Parts: sequence; C-alpha cells; structure tokens
Amino acid sequence: MSSIIRITNVSFAYPSPLPGHGAVPALQGVSLEIESGAFVALIGPVGAGKTTLCLCLNGIVPGMTGGEFAGEVEVMGMRTGEHSAAELARWVGMVFEDAEVQLFNSSVEDEIAFGLEEQGWEPLVIEERIDWALEAVGLQGMRRRNPRQLSGGEQKRLAIATVLAMAPPILVLDEPTAGLDPRGRQEVMQVISRLAKERTATVIMATQDAEMAARFADRVILLDEGRVVDDGTPRAVYGRLAAGRRPAVHIPQMARAAHVLNRRLGRQWDFLTPDEAFQALAPIVLQASSNSLSPPGAGS
Repeated sequence: MSSIIRITNVSFAYPSPLPGHGAVPALQGVSLEIESGAFVALIGPVGAGKTTLCLCLNGIVPGMTGGEFAGEVEVMGMRTGEHSAAELARWVGMVFEDAEVQLFNSSVEDEIAFGLEEQGWEPLVIEERIDWALEAVGLQGMRRRNPRQLSGGEQKRLAIATVLAMAPPILVLDEPTAGLDPRGRQEVMQVISRLAKERTATVIMATQDAEMAARFADRVILLDEGRVVDDGTPRAVYGRLAAGRRPAVHIPQMARAAHVLNRRLGRQWDFLTPDEAFQALAPIVLQASSNSLSPPGAGS
C-alpha cells in the first residue's frame, strides 16, 4: 500500500502563554509514514505530543495556533503548509477530545448536514448521508434531538458521525473515550470497532487506553517528550514496554501478565487479549488440575 501521510523531521513549539517567556516545545524531529487503510494508535504519557501531532495533519498546527514550526507534513500528496485547515478538512476529518466543542447546531441532523452543505453536497445526497451516518454510529431516531441533550457518549458518537458523513479518506480521533462513563465508553468503542473492521478510512487514534489500542490498531506509535520512541505492531510495542523501562504509559493487563509469567516460568508467551491468554494457559491449567486430582500412585 502507498503512504497517505508523510511527516518529515517535524518540530513544533507553541507560542508562550506568558510575555517574555520562550516557546513551549511539543514535537521534536518526528518523521513517519502511514499507509492508506491503516489503523494507527498514538500512545504516550500526557504531554507527549499526541494531540499536537494530530493537529499537524489537518493544518491547525501551525496554521491556526501560530508557533515555531519546522519540517514538512504531506497528506494525500498535499503539503499542509500550502493549504488552509478548511481546505484540508475535506481530506482529514478530526474528532476532538472534547466533542462538545464541535457541536453548535440546534439538532442532530443539522449538525451532520452542516459540513456537507459547506462542501456543496446535493440536498438529496445530504439526506442519505445523514441517515447513513446516524446508522453507522447507532444514533437512529435522534435526528431532531438537541445535541446538548445527549449524553457524553452520544455527543462523541455524533461528533464522529459529522465527520464520517463527509467520507474523508483520513479520520483522526483524539482520545475518543476520554471522560466517558463505562456505558459511553462502550458505545464509542462499538463505533471504533466498526471502523476497524470496515477500513473505509485511514484511522489515526490518539489514546491512553492501552486495551483499545491493542484491540483495534494494527500499528502503535509511542511518543514521549515530543519524540517517537517506539513504532510497531501492538504485540511488539507492548511486549517491549512490558519487558523494559518505559515512559508512564498504560500497558494491556494481559501483556503485563505474559511478561510476569515468562520471567517466572521461562516461557515465551506474547498474548495481548484475554482470549489469547486463555488459549495459551488453558492446557497448562487443565494439566495441573488433572495432576492434582489424580490419586497417589496413579499412572505409575
């Protein structure tokens, strides 16, 4: 597959919030290529640069933030520095961590229609896209609800729907489950699961949710202090994190369990999910149970 995103030696520092102080570094020498159709998770501690990297993809950084920018970001063959964030929105759809800031219309259907109207879609097509997007995120029957009356999970799903409706080839999700209660988190994860299965867009997801990254992503990029410090499959990256010194990032529980068991039992397990752990450990547990239940002298 061809690269749909190229990031070359990008460094960025935000303008200082205080007069007389220097700029605030956020990214340092980041170089990446992302292939079309990939599902990539950006992980790292708070302040690692995940959100800033996401904002570079649609030109908000540095186009709308100002600051000191060096390097080059290329999206679908376009240098982001040569296009406005409004232009790039046709190609890069972004759902912000605080979904409520993206919602400003009086009804759910108006919220989805807004971006389509701005891009000049035909009215009949807009109606079809509204129906499709609501079905995609499980909000059927809520067309006329006020977005302010929705739960946190529903607002997040609506924000995703507003972007999906425009069918951008690249979808950026910044902390999609942050701040949600368990029900809202599960609702959003169901939408992300669908995105991962259908692969209708290249998905870049910034998250601190290790379990979600391990479950959905086919590539994990670890950032720390604005630099890329690891890059690979979820199994490889989380395996290395579990085995060695690491930034303050969450690791899937099963990856930690595999590392502990490998160290104590001299094995080479690399399971990431409960299902994988069950498949690996069930024969050993069953054998141990069978041995413990055998009467003395049995089998001699």
